[in-house]
Amino acid sequence: MVTEIRIRDVPEKKPGESMKYYRPLSLASAVIFGVVGLLFLLIPGDVLAFFNRISKAWGLKPSAVEVPGLYLALAVGYMYLVALLAMLMYRHPAKWIFPFLLAQAKGASSLLSLAMFIFREPAFILLANFVVDALIAVAAFVFYGKIKGLNP
Repeated sequence: MVTEIRIRDVPEKKPGESMKYYRPLSLASAVIFGVVGLLFLLIPGDVLAFFNRISKAWGLKPSAVEVPGLYLALAVGYMYLVALLAMLMYRHPAKWIFPFLLAQAKGASSLLSLAMFIFREPAFILLANFVVDALIAVAAFVFYGKIKGLNP
């Protein structure tokens, strides 16, 4: 038995007022995600030290500054993937699958960061990632809904 999954585009229609920001935000997100991925790759200790200074000022536990190679590779790979999704959103604004996948990735990252903050390590970087990725996930989900015609 062969199962085939088809992802069809929603016919293009005149974009609503809220959709006029979709492509510029998608492109800006792709650039920002790419830059963050490069920062993770090139200066991971400095990125963590920056957040640890804020963590200390807020009375939270600092995060470890030494980054094992596997986790660094996973983090950079994840940033590549979300940058690619954002670029695909920019290039193909009628395809609902790209904001849907970005919402899933950022939502998972956000919830995992919150869980780790609560149950494992109350570090500012986890709290910051929870908030930022939650906002990105909500925005991507709203755009997904608009493309699919779920929200007016």
